[in-house]
Amino acid sequence: MPAARITPQIRQLWIRFKATGERTLRNVLMENYLHLVKYNADRISARLPGEVESDDLVSAGVFGLVDAIDSFDLERGVKFETYCAPRIRGAILDELRSLDWVPRLVRSRAAKLEEANRTLEVELGRTPYEDELAKRLNLAPGELDKLLRDAPTVSLVSLSRKHYETESSRDVREIDVLEDKRGADPLVETQNRDLKALVTRGLSRAERLVLILYYYEAMTMKEIGTVLDLSESRVSQMHSNILGRLKTQFSQRNGGVRCPAARATILGQTWRAPRNGRTLAPRSAVSA
Repeated sequence: MPAARITPQIRQLWIRFKATGERTLRNVLMENYLHLVKYNADRISARLPGEVESDDLVSAGVFGLVDAIDSFDLERGVKFETYCAPRIRGAILDELRSLDWVPRLVRSRAAKLEEANRTLEVELGRTPYEDELAKRLNLAPGELDKLLRDAPTVSLVSLSRKHYETESSRDVREIDVLEDKRGADPLVETQNRDLKALVTRGLSRAERLVLILYYYEAMTMKEIGTVLDLSESRVSQMHSNILGRLKTQFSQRNGGVRCPAARATILGQTWRAPRNGRTLAPRSAVSA
C-alpha cells in the first residue's frame, strides 16, 4: 500500500482535529487520504465481475475512511495508512454483502461443494457421484440435494456483462450471444420443406390437402371434411390410405432418401410435425 510521509502541516491538522473535532478539518484529512480508498477499491474490484463499478466501491470505502479518521489515536504511534486499510476494505466488503442476493452461508457451502467436486474428479478420474460428494462433505443425501439446488444461484451472470471486446465502439454483451430458442433452425426448416414435397409428390390435390391441413395446419378430420365437402369418415379413410401408400413407396426407395425425417418414417418410426406436434406414422399406428 502506498504510504506517504506525514508532513508537519498534516500532523498539525491531526492535532487540531482531535482537539476540536471540527468537520472542515476532517474534510481536509479525507482529501489527503482519499487515494487510500481508491487503491483498496481497485484491488477489490480486480476480483469482481465487470458489472461492479469501481466508483461504487470508492463511495462505500469513503465511509470506512471517515470511521478511521474519527477513531484514530495519534498517541499509539501507528501509521494511519496501516490503521485505516482494514476499515476501508471492511466498509467495501460490507456494502458488497448487502447487495448480494445469496446468503453468505449458501455462498460458502457452494464454494466447498465446488472444491470437493474438483478434488474428487482428480482422485477418481471422472465426475463424482452424489453419494461420493455427500461422503466427502459429511452431508446427508437430503442436505446434499438442497445444496445442489441452491448452488446454481451463486453463479448467476448479468446479461449486461461484457462477453468480449471488439474493435468497434459497441462491446458484445452476454445477451447478444444467447441462443434464441424461438428461432427456426435453417437445416430443420429445409428438411421439413423437402419432406413435405416428398410425401405429397404423386398425390392428388385432395390427398395433398388432407396431409397438409392435418399435419401442418392442425385441423381435425371433421374440419378437413368441411373444407373438402367430404364426410369425416371419408377423410379418415383417405388419410389411412395415403399413409399406407407412402409407407410402401418409401420402403421401395429407402436407399435413396437422404432426409432424416423421411428415413425415420421409412423405418417405421414416427415423424413429429414442426408446428402442431402431430406425428406422421406408419399405417398400422394410425386408427381410423
